[in-house]
Amino acid sequence: QVIEELIDLARKVREEKTRGKQQNMNEDEIAFYDALEVNDSAVKVLGDDALRKIALELTQMIRNSVTIDWTQRESVQAEIRLKVKKILIKYGYPPDK
Repeated sequence: QVIEELIDLARKVREEKTRGKQQNMNEDEIAFYDALEVNDSAVKVLGDDALRKIALELTQMIRNSVTIDWTQRESVQAEIRLKVKKILIKYGYPPDK
């Protein structure tokens, strides 16, 4: 049973990698996309293309904003939160606000 579950897990991981390649997104971008996609009304109102744009923009912003000690500096964390909020507001996410 454990071996079957491990095989099933490996299959799911392979499918996730394939999904990222199909959408031309890396693992980080897929993670943001999945987090945005949880909101059903966002998927209906904004659509996949807008959610994909938001995920790409968030990923790029995070990459540019993160410093070596960002986990310990509250000012950097606050700046990142503010930038995330601005991006979400720019695209009207979540639409059911």
